[in-house]
Amino acid sequence: MMQILPLDIPGAFHVLPEPFTDARGSFSRLTCRQSFARHGIGTDWVQTNASFTRERGTVRGLHYQTGAAAEDKLVCCLEGAVFDVLVDLRRHSPTFGQWRAVELSAERRDSVFLPAGLAHGFQALRDGTLLHYSHSQAFAPDRQGGLHHADPDLSIPWPLPVRNLSERDAQLPNLASLAECPT
Repeated sequence: MMQILPLDIPGAFHVLPEPFTDARGSFSRLTCRQSFARHGIGTDWVQTNASFTRERGTVRGLHYQTGAAAEDKLVCCLEGAVFDVLVDLRRHSPTFGQWRAVELSAERRDSVFLPAGLAHGFQALRDGTLLHYSHSQAFAPDRQGGLHHADPDLSIPWPLPVRNLSERDAQLPNLASLAECPT
């Protein structure tokens, strides 16, 4: 009922549902404790959120939480499409400072799983994009961190011109000047 494909950042996965389709439409599994466990993915989600983005080109992120609030995330696209970016901020990881992107879309209802220690951000590729997030930790405002979307050391090639960046995201530091990494 789903494919769980490892990304080349350790512990990160692209989750592709395999929908059952008939004349009425389709039905697909978005999470499965057994399937996830086979890949070392925990499913003890303590908070879920929705992110609606009005305009294509909008960038949100790159966000993470630190210390005891560092969290696993499962991000699923329910409407529209996104260029979804993960950045490895685990200093002990062989891919520290590297990023990967996955295009998520409503048509596929696919997800990306990020283990604690990765920053996450995305660019909406269509107007009216809706993402669903599952989190292993509750949001802790005093433990939030971020990384600038245009960090020259990362050189992320956002597919559209960047627009609608929040004031907070515009002020985020580059990787080289991060005071604290998530884990």
